[in-house]
Amino acid sequence: MKKRTVWIIGVCIVLMCPFFSAGQSAMPSIREMKWGRDYNLHVKLSTDSNYVMDVRGLYHTSDLVLDTTNQSTTYYPVSFDEEFISYIKNRKLEPEEDMAGDTAKTAPAKTLWSALHGNLGGGYVHFINCLVYSLESGMLNLTDPIMKRPVTDWKPKPMTDTYKRTRKWEYYMPYDQKLAQKEYKKRLKENDLRDLQGIPDRFIQDFINTKQKDYELLTSSGKRHQVAKIDIVRLLLGAKYLGADQISFIQNKVTSAVGMYGLNNLPTVIIFDDYNAAVAMVLDKVGYKIDYVVFRDQESISAEEQNLRIEQIEALIDAINEANERVFKKRLSTYYGG
Repeated sequence: MKKRTVWIIGVCIVLMCPFFSAGQSAMPSIREMKWGRDYNLHVKLSTDSNYVMDVRGLYHTSDLVLDTTNQSTTYYPVSFDEEFISYIKNRKLEPEEDMAGDTAKTAPAKTLWSALHGNLGGGYVHFINCLVYSLESGMLNLTDPIMKRPVTDWKPKPMTDTYKRTRKWEYYMPYDQKLAQKEYKKRLKENDLRDLQGIPDRFIQDFINTKQKDYELLTSSGKRHQVAKIDIVRLLLGAKYLGADQISFIQNKVTSAVGMYGLNNLPTVIIFDDYNAAVAMVLDKVGYKIDYVVFRDQESISAEEQNLRIEQIEALIDAINEANERVFKKRLSTYYGG
């Protein structure tokens, strides 16, 4: 019998009353789940594997107040639902639609957003989650040869702002932290951070606080989860400078990464501190979906209290999905079309 300690990886957690039966999913089922006094979650899977998860290493959310200004997106680092994976595998490439709803049958996508949305569907949370996973899995490599800018002595006359900003970039995005942070500061000063809308603030703070040598250390240490958070910021800072070949490359890699998502990628646990709950969540075609819930104080609260908390968590996730959809539609109409 195997025993592993998991710090950030999520697993699907069983409750007294699961939202979905084990027979509906090929994911490993849970035989037993307990909160330990050692601040760990102890999980036994149907595969006879035992997982000890440090709650401090999992994603926590508390005191959540939904943004009603349609400016921000609520992001959870969740795994993908099997139906969503199947949807990506079976979906044929469809013509892109511009923001007016017209079909462009032959024209390639003009933006990274439209290219990925054409394959993934969904909203902005699908865009972010799938990009992060493709980076974290290693399927999308930002230093691939196709992402490298050609070496040339050519200079535009008159000198353009794009040339001035990107002439020192080795790749089609500012891959060096110093250059990337310089670009970020310029965008911030110019109030032009639309490409980073929806990226969690902690991703941006990690990006700002990480020097190039620290980034290299994270990379060499195999800290893919932390590296991916920084890489997505750098990639989106360069998004408007990507050419058609680079957009197509990223589109293919992200779609392939999601399509190859394996059953060993277990559903993710989000700790809802306000409810004293561990919630196993996935991302389906619509948005975030709850699979299972277990409460830290489950043995000391009534069934009625458990049901009330579950209803409150369900209502919260529904509200988050609705708010994210509003933000998505607003962005689509004002910026990400075409």
